[in-house]
Amino acid sequence: MRTPAPDTRPVGLTIAGSDSGGGAGIQADLATMAAHGVFGTSAITAVTAQHTRGVESSHVLPLEEIEAQLEAVTGDFDVGAAKTGMLATTEIVRLVADRAESFEFPLVVDPVMVATSGDRLLEPEAERAYEDLLGAARLATPNADEAEVLTDIAVADRESAREAGEAILETGVDAVLVKGGHIPGEQVRDTLVTNDTVRVFEHPRIRTEATHGSGCTLAAAIAARLATGDSLEPAVEGATNFLARAVRYYYDVGEGHGAVNHLVDLRNEASRNPTAEEVQAVVDRFVERDVSLLVPEVGMNVVGATPAAESVAETAAVEGRITRTLSGVQPNRGVRFGASSHVARFLLSAREFHPALRFAVNCRFGPDVEGALEDLEWQLAAYDRDEEPTDVKETEGNTMSWGARQAFGDREEPPAAVIDRGDVGKEAMTKVVASDPETLADRVLELEEAVESDVELEDEVSR
Repeated sequence: MRTPAPDTRPVGLTIAGSDSGGGAGIQADLATMAAHGVFGTSAITAVTAQHTRGVESSHVLPLEEIEAQLEAVTGDFDVGAAKTGMLATTEIVRLVADRAESFEFPLVVDPVMVATSGDRLLEPEAERAYEDLLGAARLATPNADEAEVLTDIAVADRESAREAGEAILETGVDAVLVKGGHIPGEQVRDTLVTNDTVRVFEHPRIRTEATHGSGCTLAAAIAARLATGDSLEPAVEGATNFLARAVRYYYDVGEGHGAVNHLVDLRNEASRNPTAEEVQAVVDRFVERDVSLLVPEVGMNVVGATPAAESVAETAAVEGRITRTLSGVQPNRGVRFGASSHVARFLLSAREFHPALRFAVNCRFGPDVEGALEDLEWQLAAYDRDEEPTDVKETEGNTMSWGARQAFGDREEPPAAVIDRGDVGKEAMTKVVASDPETLADRVLELEEAVESDVELEDEVSR
């Protein structure tokens, strides 16, 4: 027999409907809690038959069964936080409101009242019953339509979102997060309103319709973070960041629009070591082959991004770069995350247009490299920093974004390499990109061989 090694986790509770399609409801809540390291429990209010294209049917559970689930969970588990989703009927809303009065843990209420189509999901009595439930809650997370149902204020901008939030505070809820996903615009703005502060959390809108379950996921993420001990504002900030990535890297499943990727953060974190190892393998191939002919004056770097990388800290690279030595190319130090600045920002900017790109390397550029690229007949892109707007040049991050837009913005397929023709005081570069490390290494070695062949040919001609 072996000695057990129990894992103690905070506990979360979701009170919501079941989504057989897995993208929303109980299924989304439990997956989101698990992704945050929280043990998820549930009280199911209704069972739905649905998929990525819509809802086929639904069945509301008897009140006594819902109450029995709540009693079973709260009577045994030390619940750290709870959230509500689809409550379906006036009676269920009232039941949960009555039970919530005795909760000794924070409650997040996602007032599911309006379908994506704009149809009202509850009768007026249930909408009024929500006011009692909100009075027992730590946070309410209505979208713009639901906020309007609760307040008669049409939410269309920051000011009306604040006004609606302040009106909902009158129910007795501690705070209100008016979600901005349904409000048109290039940015999604979620407005957190408390009696003391107003804070807006802003993220670029993602061009996808795979947002089914996003409200459930956000509320579950906030509840999970409250259960782990976060205070409200950090919990909301972390949850909105979590959702933005979960929507961008959605699951491409089903015949409809797909599903929010509830485990994206967990899987992205798990990919860090493999990504660093892949970068190291590319570096080893470059050292073995001695790619001195392609190393720029400023040094070469190999960068690998985790599958859902959104920042430089989620890219692995050679610390101190790869440089030429008398015995061939050598990395100055080992591979670590956050070690690259220039190449990493270029790769992240490229991923805005082609998210499958995960690896990049900067190589020297000159007439010999240009000739070799022409011989290889690769798909190429180029940009000239002489054409770069003055205000963009002020920060390198903006330069990388501008350059990536010139190189990738109007292409259905990414080029194999991008020529950066440099600027005053800035060395010209060839940036090779790929979706996998093997392809990246193969391309660079192929380019090095082509440059070497051209050099040997020129030597023969000169003799």
